[in-house]
Amino acid sequence: MSARTRRSARPLAAERLSRRIESRSAHLAVIGLGYVGLPLAVEFAQAGFRVTGIDLDERRVAMLAAGQSYIQDVATSDVKVLARSGRLSATTDFSVLKKVDAVNVCVPTPLSKHRDPDVSHVVAAAEQVALHLHPGMLVVLESTTYPGTTDELILPLLEKTGMKVGRDFFLAFSPERVDPGNAKFNTRNIPKVVGGVTPRCTEMAVRLYRQRLETVVPVSSPQVAEMVKLLENTFRSVNIGLVNELALMCARLKIDVWEVIRAAATKPFGFMPFYPGPGLGGHCIPIDPFYLSWKARASGFEARFIELAGSVNAQMPEHVVNLVAEGLNRRGKPVRGSRVLVLGVAYKANIDDTRESPSLDIMETLRERGARIEYSDPFVPTLQFAGKRLASVKLDARNLRRFDCVIIATAHRNIPFAGVLRHSKLVVDTRNALQGRRSSKIIRL
Repeated sequence: MSARTRRSARPLAAERLSRRIESRSAHLAVIGLGYVGLPLAVEFAQAGFRVTGIDLDERRVAMLAAGQSYIQDVATSDVKVLARSGRLSATTDFSVLKKVDAVNVCVPTPLSKHRDPDVSHVVAAAEQVALHLHPGMLVVLESTTYPGTTDELILPLLEKTGMKVGRDFFLAFSPERVDPGNAKFNTRNIPKVVGGVTPRCTEMAVRLYRQRLETVVPVSSPQVAEMVKLLENTFRSVNIGLVNELALMCARLKIDVWEVIRAAATKPFGFMPFYPGPGLGGHCIPIDPFYLSWKARASGFEARFIELAGSVNAQMPEHVVNLVAEGLNRRGKPVRGSRVLVLGVAYKANIDDTRESPSLDIMETLRERGARIEYSDPFVPTLQFAGKRLASVKLDARNLRRFDCVIIATAHRNIPFAGVLRHSKLVVDTRNALQGRRSSKIIRL
């Protein structure tokens, strides 16, 4: 094919992709079928697209093939219907990418042991996409990462094939905004920010998302879209850090921080309530600010505010352990040898997700101090901890009386907190779950 013929063929590839998206005849792929990828794949499949999920976890692939969901926010009934219709399938084989029109990358982006960004999963996925890249293909990265990843890391890998972005293929970044357990906001109705490497890239990605999602917000570049996600979670991290520090201050001043926040929240403008807790959990808020501060350091800028908030939040599990030690000491008991029940190991209420949960840090610190640790969580029936498989303790009067201290670490709505207080010897309440109750047995954060 001559250079002139190749140039004339490029718009045809874009037009073909547009037609296939608009007619919903496009074949889509989602790499990474976790808390972000599976809900997205289901939404696209419900819109009428044929969707192939790609994941290295054979258990996930087998469950989807059997029509079963392993994500709390995705109904098994929906997966079953989509799997039976052929609109949703899953595989561990990346070669299916050579047949798809668009691919969304939704792989994990953890921190390294030095708290630097670990983008190895993103790079591995991009390398697989590059192996099977073809003209007219749309690639969208959704994994949270530092500003510049799409342009500086993904784009060169794809252009090594000899194809040109915006002409031969289309590349964009669209940050995930998943909030597990949120009954009001889900993948479909959370506004979707999209930034393409070129205007045509943005156009293609926006066109795809608008086939199913209610609101799509185009921005000028992938860097803007990448920064949007980090701003959102850094905003939460910094404000939680502020209120955690305020909680520590109020404890010294003998002031009820929860009452302070309730009163301040009556102001109808200029204030948004945040609440203290035992530490940050989940895949986003404890991690994303460090992506931003790492990028800032690489640019010669010191993100002092972000680092300070991270330091305050990181010390909260240790503070909770100190409250336990203080409460036990008042009763003439050391931490070593005491039986402690951690109530709630999910990182937030009413979900089964334990990623980065501060409860795990609390349990580990107490274990190191010699305490005998058990846990209870209605959403997490078993837990791998300290090399053992623990089972959730049933919350009844007999079991509660066995423990020297109960820590309310996650305030699940179906936990009978009044009964917990009634039958426990000591309760450290990190979530204000016992609001309004007064007892010498309660130690509040």
